[in-house]
Amino acid sequence: MHRLSPADELAEIHAEIAKLKLREAQLRDRLVKSPLATLLGRFHRVEIHHAVTRVFDPSLLPEEVRTNPAYWRDKHQTVVQTLPLAPKPAPPRPGWPIRRTPAFTATPAH
Repeated sequence: MHRLSPADELAEIHAEIAKLKLREAQLRDRLVKSPLATLLGRFHRVEIHHAVTRVFDPSLLPEEVRTNPAYWRDKHQTVVQTLPLAPKPAPPRPGWPIRRTPAFTATPAH
């Protein structure tokens, strides 16, 4: 069994999460648009609720408040990214490419 490095395992987990999120969005969109009968499965049922949520919009504040450093604070966070490595080229074969001197010419066989 080949063990993955933590970096490679984390990258694979991120890829799997991305696939699952895409599938979730596809199913969610399909269920929201579908008739009520399709919201019932063999083991689960889907309920759809619509809600209104209040959100704070800082762009509505006056410019002098938005740009005043007294209203800002620094937030520290740790970001862990996975980045693909460029594939490593194959090492050159010993003796390749074959370099022939002009003095060496093969004579055709009869």
